[in-house]
Amino acid sequence: MTRNDRLRRVRIWLALFIAGLVLSGVTAFPVPPEVRCLDHLLHNASLQPIAQSAGLLPFVDRVDEALDVTGLQYPFLAYGTDWLAFAHLVIAIAFLGPLADPVRNKWVVTFGLIACAAVLPLALIAGDIRGIPIAWRLVDCSFGVVGCIPLLFCRAQLRALERMLPNNDER
Repeated sequence: MTRNDRLRRVRIWLALFIAGLVLSGVTAFPVPPEVRCLDHLLHNASLQPIAQSAGLLPFVDRVDEALDVTGLQYPFLAYGTDWLAFAHLVIAIAFLGPLADPVRNKWVVTFGLIACAAVLPLALIAGDIRGIPIAWRLVDCSFGVVGCIPLLFCRAQLRALERMLPNNDER
């Protein structure tokens, strides 16, 4: 495989990762309507037994109610999810460096892998403390696992690119 082929692959995987971060960030802004939509979806006759048995239906019902109440009485609490959204967008911006020059900015890929790995203990520990059902915590964990996939492909391609460099000049 040529150097240009490897660079193209790295950039494609990074673009997918950036798109995932942006999508995660943008969807953190309108949480109440999203939860309301999920609640209606889970109450669908064909999904209701699955959602009920997994413990998601009562939890999503409770979250929907809590968002309604806090939105009316304590709207400033939504500011926390605004910052969550902002953080996703800022992290996405950090990945523009490796998109432009993957080998020089390989540390950002390592940072991303560490951040993805950190999702698992946070979701499992903080989720338990906050009373989040295990099924929902596993969904949260999946974001870290899925996020690692493009970054692991990038890291493998970056290592191969480094081996292609004469005397590792561009490190």
